[in-house]
Amino acid sequence: MNTERPKTPLLAVDLIIRHAANPGRIVVIERLNPPPGWALPGGFVDEGESVEQAALREAREETGLEVRLEALLGVYSDPERDARGHTVSVVYVARGEGEARAQDDAKALAWLDPDDRAQPLAFDHRRILDDYLRYRTTGEIAPIRHIPR
Repeated sequence: MNTERPKTPLLAVDLIIRHAANPGRIVVIERLNPPPGWALPGGFVDEGESVEQAALREAREETGLEVRLEALLGVYSDPERDARGHTVSVVYVARGEGEARAQDDAKALAWLDPDDRAQPLAFDHRRILDDYLRYRTTGEIAPIRHIPR
């Protein structure tokens, strides 16, 4: 019997966090570790942790906010979305409470108007924000994307 684990992509979570006091803007962090740039808060799921638990933990660790998950926006699995390797991200829309401050592996924190395309974002986070804008307008979650091989 083969007991070798299959080689699979890494699993991550990302969050679109709206603050209760300012729901029109979302939190972005400036990454401390490579790759550099501004990104949605998030990170890798720890072994033994659900994706929901990871989302709550990552929000708290990177922004200091306590969040309530409101919706699953989508799953982003393009093998090219992260230059460090194939990473699948489960993305949630959340509402944050408390005082936001950059911590853990966030160098800085800002509140971004999601319609603002002038701010370059790491990974595929602009695509995620475009899906969020669609969700905010129509209530429809991210579309299923078929990427040809």
